[in-house]
Amino acid sequence: MSMTDTFEAMLAGGKDSALLRFSLGNAYLMAGDAARALPHLQAAITQDPHYSAAWKLLGKALAQSGDLAAAAATYRAGIVAANEKGDKQAAKEMSVFLKRLEAA
Repeated sequence: MSMTDTFEAMLAGGKDSALLRFSLGNAYLMAGDAARALPHLQAAITQDPHYSAAWKLLGKALAQSGDLAAAAATYRAGIVAANEKGDKQAAKEMSVFLKRLEAA
C-alpha cells in the first residue's frame, strides 16, 4: 500500500484534518502528481489558515502545474499567514520562491 493509499484510506474513514490533507498533498506532489495534490493542500489551508507549510507546498504544487499567477498569489497569502503566526523561516522561504517566480 502506497503512502497516498494509506492517507486516502484515513480520509475515507473520516479522519479529515489539516495535517492529513497536507500529508496527502505532499505524498501526491512527491509522486509527481501536482494536480491531485492541489485539492488536498487547498483543504489544508482552509482548515488551518495559518498552516505555513501547507501554503508553501500549495504554491509549489500550483507552480508545478503551470499556474504561475496562482502560485505567486498563494505565496503572497502564505507570507502574510506565516508572519501572523510568527513563522519567520516559512515567510522567508516563500519570499524567495515568489521572487524566483516573478523573475521567470
